[in-house]
Amino acid sequence: MPLHVHETNAAADQLQIRPQFAQRGETNEVPKLRLAPSGMPESTAYEIVHDELLLDGNARLNLATFVTTWMERDAERLMAECSAKNMIDKDEYPQTAELERRCVNILAGLWNAPDEGGATGCSTTGSSEACMLGGLALKWRWRQRRQAAGKSVDRPNLVMGANVQVCWEKFCRYWDVEGRLVPVGPESTCLTAQGAAAHCDENTIGVVAVMGSTYDGVYEPVADIASALDDLAAASGVDVPIHVDGASGGFIAPFLDPKVAWDFRLDRVHSINASGHKYGLVYPGVGWVIWRDRAALPDELVFDVNYLGGNMPTCALNCSRPGAQVVAQYYNFLRLGADGYRQVQQASRDTAQWLAHEIAGLGPYELVSAGDGIPAFAFRIGDAPYSVYDVSDAVRVRGWLVPAYTMPPALDDVAVLRIVVRNGFSRDLGGMLIEDLQRVDERLRSAHPARTTDVGFHH
Repeated sequence: MPLHVHETNAAADQLQIRPQFAQRGETNEVPKLRLAPSGMPESTAYEIVHDELLLDGNARLNLATFVTTWMERDAERLMAECSAKNMIDKDEYPQTAELERRCVNILAGLWNAPDEGGATGCSTTGSSEACMLGGLALKWRWRQRRQAAGKSVDRPNLVMGANVQVCWEKFCRYWDVEGRLVPVGPESTCLTAQGAAAHCDENTIGVVAVMGSTYDGVYEPVADIASALDDLAAASGVDVPIHVDGASGGFIAPFLDPKVAWDFRLDRVHSINASGHKYGLVYPGVGWVIWRDRAALPDELVFDVNYLGGNMPTCALNCSRPGAQVVAQYYNFLRLGADGYRQVQQASRDTAQWLAHEIAGLGPYELVSAGDGIPAFAFRIGDAPYSVYDVSDAVRVRGWLVPAYTMPPALDDVAVLRIVVRNGFSRDLGGMLIEDLQRVDERLRSAHPARTTDVGFHH
């Protein structure tokens, strides 16, 4: 009897000789809502998922998102190396935790926090989580003050413009806080100092000021709001802190608008959040929240986690998440430095302002904003026989994702298109977008009967 017998595995041999896209899984229906009885080769599973994702939009042409869609190859390599590291497990991954601590201190210094080298803050999954933490700190500190004075704590409210991102409305609903939305209007698309102060009372836990509105990209006047709240405190004793939602502007203003006072230079600013995955130039998802000092973060919101190999304090809402984005944030800080960030952000703003100017010159479009804050701007349809929704649908044929929506309440009769310019969006791409908008105008005019838009807007 021979020592070695070759046993033919028909299924395996067939798999080797069958061409791609003719394997099991490629020719049979794949269950989508339940597990199949058996699996399939890894290459087949990859191709099925890969091919389905071809139906997604191209991230680089997504002019709706503020989220980073391009990073350097070395940054991507670092992220791949760190994707398996659990950010919460600081005892097992102490150097990743150290990089987070360094990032917190870098941001605290960038935002002029008084406690240099001993900053209070943490990374999060994004600005939404960071806003929740900032809001909770405001509520807890308000409650402590009220309880110490023997006053009721059952009716907290938070003052913000009607243009805030939806995460603030979520915060108010989730944590039982009255959200006082200050109306916007034709005179101002965002929160004003007078509007903020007028809506505050002894139950106000804080005012949210936005550095870079998601509707049109403008900065809210944080210094003016702080001054109005100073006057309110002097006149009535109602002392209201500010949280700055710098989801986008927190990584823009320090580099492009250093003379604008919006950060911890203002005593009334107690906390700031920003999205590392927006103009921090990191892939999603990473955010940051920094408090003015340790006293601004109540001890009750800090927990000690002792089941991962060590006693580690944490104040984040989420627990397990990859350390890759934090590492990538630190990579960017090293790679770019202050001058590099300034160059990247200036290039984005220059492109946004150029693009806004070119679009305004096309004829049917009227600018609502011009990219003077964060590198984003909004524009509306003037005298044309079609709507912003028609334009949004038409440019999608070419791959462009340009959102169309109405402005906040009291301006919701104004429908706009918004373009966000990010790192990686070149003048060359912008030129192609302009040409496509020109073609869309010609096609839509020929396809729609003439009409006149009479909605007014004054920026």
